[in-house]
Amino acid sequence: MDISNLDAVKIFLTTTASALAIKIISAIAFWIIGRWLISKVVAVMSATMNRNHVDPTLTKYLGSIVAVALNIALVLGILGYFGIQTTSFAALVAGAGVAIGAAWSGLLGNFAAGAFMLVLRPFKVGDFVSVGGVVGTVHELGLFGTTIVTPDNVLTLIGNGKIFGDTIQNFHALPVRRVERVAQLANGVDPLEAIARLRQAVAAIPNVASTPAPEVNLLDMKLEGPQIAVRPYTHTDHYWQVYFDTNEAIVRVCREAGWPTPALTQIHRVQPA
Repeated sequence: MDISNLDAVKIFLTTTASALAIKIISAIAFWIIGRWLISKVVAVMSATMNRNHVDPTLTKYLGSIVAVALNIALVLGILGYFGIQTTSFAALVAGAGVAIGAAWSGLLGNFAAGAFMLVLRPFKVGDFVSVGGVVGTVHELGLFGTTIVTPDNVLTLIGNGKIFGDTIQNFHALPVRRVERVAQLANGVDPLEAIARLRQAVAAIPNVASTPAPEVNLLDMKLEGPQIAVRPYTHTDHYWQVYFDTNEAIVRVCREAGWPTPALTQIHRVQPA
């Protein structure tokens, strides 16, 4: 190989390496700037929707969809910059998506369930619910799963498919919910007097709703004595406060009235000789 050919090869390699390095650096810059712009777009969209009082669940869900779509567009744009045919790549992605979808049908089911929940809106972020066998406050509704914070402060992720295919209870949907307690009285205690005393005590508990009024009724007659159902109503935010205050009210009424502690009556049957 003569010197002229060697110089030509060197020039070609230098030019190619320089062009490739420039493209790589440009691709990295495009990726960093693109990711920054995507985050700004999602942030602006979320802020706009929040200013217009759009439901937080819908805001987060749409933000996730827009972020995924823009990231795919960014990747296709970078590949196109390198000269890769994006149409062929899109077809390859579509084919891979079918294969992955068949293998991960559960994830797609969670995604579809999330879309249905977004339309039907059985609950929203901040609601206290019972979904998929878990009770807690909705922290986030994602593309594939819903995050719940349980009363003992545990962050729990549940697949949307399980939620949509099971019973959903929304304790925030109605203005009040009922607290159910039972007062076990001793034999000899007048249940009508007990009902009057307990009704007055429960009505004085903070955050107990006046409409509907607390339900205090004779529930059953046991060997130990009469049972009184004590059922005040309150907003779900005050449920546990009213629950515990009702227990304390029952104990206080029994003590102030001087009623004896209920005890199980034992009946002995003597067989004739």
